[in-house]
Amino acid sequence: MTEAGGGIGVRGRSGIVSLVDACLKEAPDAERPVTMLLGPRGSGASEAHSALMEHFGPEYPFAYVNFGGTQTLLPRYALGLLARQLERKLPRYGRSQFPLLSLGLLASDQELRMRSLAEGRRAVQRQLDRFQEENEARHGDYLAAFFEVGMGAVGMPEGASSVALAVFQDALRRGRRRLPGRVFGGKLTASAHWYGRHPLTRSQDTMEALVELNLWRHEGDEEEQERLDRVLFSAFLEDLRRNAVRSFMPRSYLLLLDNSHTEYGRRFLDLLIRARHDDTVVAGLDCDPLTVVASSNRWLPRWGPATGDAWPWRLRGPDRASLADWNAHRPTRDSEDSWWYPLRLRDLNLDEVRIRIELQLGSRPDLAPFTRLTPFVHRLTGGLPRAVHQVLDVLRQSGAPPEGGPEQDRWLRTLPDRPLRIGEQTGTLAETALDHLLRGFDDTARTALAECAAARDLAVGARVLSPGEGLFGEIRSRWLLAGPGTMVHALHPWLRRLLLWQLAQRPDDWEMAHELLADHYTTERRPVQQMYHLLALERIDEVTDHLVRRFPEVPAVQWISEYDAITAAPNRLPAGGGPLELLASLAPRLPGQAVDAESVIRGLVTARWVWSDPLGDPGMRLNDMIADGFTQLSQLRRNDIVALFNEAERYRHWRHPQTAGGEG
Repeated sequence: MTEAGGGIGVRGRSGIVSLVDACLKEAPDAERPVTMLLGPRGSGASEAHSALMEHFGPEYPFAYVNFGGTQTLLPRYALGLLARQLERKLPRYGRSQFPLLSLGLLASDQELRMRSLAEGRRAVQRQLDRFQEENEARHGDYLAAFFEVGMGAVGMPEGASSVALAVFQDALRRGRRRLPGRVFGGKLTASAHWYGRHPLTRSQDTMEALVELNLWRHEGDEEEQERLDRVLFSAFLEDLRRNAVRSFMPRSYLLLLDNSHTEYGRRFLDLLIRARHDDTVVAGLDCDPLTVVASSNRWLPRWGPATGDAWPWRLRGPDRASLADWNAHRPTRDSEDSWWYPLRLRDLNLDEVRIRIELQLGSRPDLAPFTRLTPFVHRLTGGLPRAVHQVLDVLRQSGAPPEGGPEQDRWLRTLPDRPLRIGEQTGTLAETALDHLLRGFDDTARTALAECAAARDLAVGARVLSPGEGLFGEIRSRWLLAGPGTMVHALHPWLRRLLLWQLAQRPDDWEMAHELLADHYTTERRPVQQMYHLLALERIDEVTDHLVRRFPEVPAVQWISEYDAITAAPNRLPAGGGPLELLASLAPRLPGQAVDAESVIRGLVTARWVWSDPLGDPGMRLNDMIADGFTQLSQLRRNDIVALFNEAERYRHWRHPQTAGGEG
């Protein structure tokens, strides 16, 4: 499968689509992973679910459930809801059936009026047959009743395309349709012998095993309740195996589980993994034909500490996801962890952001000029999919000047405070985006996190500013740190910008945080980091003096590296004015001022400090000024000038990087 012609949701996620395509084409008894899409809120997992529906929904039976809603969805109800969706009739295949699951749910849900076999096995069977007839008369078949219980968990993934919506609505309509007569060709109790042979039921007698399920459900302790769920999951997988070996039936099924980090989502995954492991490894049965893609914006507790030190898996990237990669890195089959395949969703690169903007704005010719803002949007958001959409929505809703120039620069400078309307709710961009990313954090935690965001390394910020135990761990477990490849524990760039905007509204807290961090790095004898925080405090003279002293002392390459790190500092400069006005207020040129190292370096410091902030210089108009500064520096240095010339050329002929890693 390729991205060509795909919806917005598949951009940057083609490796996931290819992986699912390979899984669905495997033999029915082939082993497949439980693929986990991991990333912060807004990283595009729901869009990926939508893309998978769009690509595979017309050809394969699929089911979707969202565990992130307000509705409580017990595992048994989720099973019934998913199985009912998988029964959907496709043109190429016969209708899938779930008699074992249906019987297990029926036998455990309805409270039997007898509590021993002394009254006779036939009495048990008669009651179950009557329950079945009553439910079929009311709903069409037993599983159809689960739509009434769990419909709140069936909804389109956020960001779904119109094509995916049409596919899902068709699947839902066909899945809900009542079926006349006996769906399974007779009584469900005809399959009861499977329960008598199951290793988790204590009795080998067919009807007594069903009574046992009923007692577990209505009178059982926590252990027996879990045993019942395990038996029901095993019945679900056995139904799938039996379906796949019948003629003219699907050879694979697709299960999409959104927001699986919630209490009931975690419980469902635990039971599914354990049932597959017990059936396949312990009992030696063929593997079930289920392709599972789940999403989570939390680290799951069953994996151990969020550092990952106790888990045998190391997160994989989605671009090269494949069955071969899973098999090469999965732990041994004696561990339940062998079935996971954790994929850390990455941010979008520059080209992917450009394509998304073109697709989203392509139907509005009047908005076409905004495609030129692709580099700005990418720098600002770090490529987080949800953030890209939020910024585009503000541009579309608030009447931003479409053409580049000083007027647009001044407008973009105030972007965080621009209104963003989502449905009936309206708030500023910064407030709305923060509420989305930090859902569940109280005001105290948000205030502390904003102060810690002053530090580039969040671990240092948490240690120096002492926000309380647990905050750093919670951020890590929610995937809110920058992705792989960063050298420090940095917040995601979009989240950090949001928090710093918030901190800038509290001048005393801004100064306190940066002063404490500067003092810390002074004690640690790390002058580059110290100067970083002094620049955030607008102590430009001290930063300039430091870089002037370093200029003749170290090789040019090292000086440039230190200069880059220092001038990536955050700022709380006035919201009004474009880059040239900001620069003029920071480093005014005096008539007759001599061109020496101090004046040139001060100009370079202020220019790149403004340039490093996407809102300070949205169009990167200061590139030529920075390039001229490096050219002047090369004339003031007696040797080792090649690196300075190269740096001047880099800014003069700037090429935007594909990824937004690091600062500036």
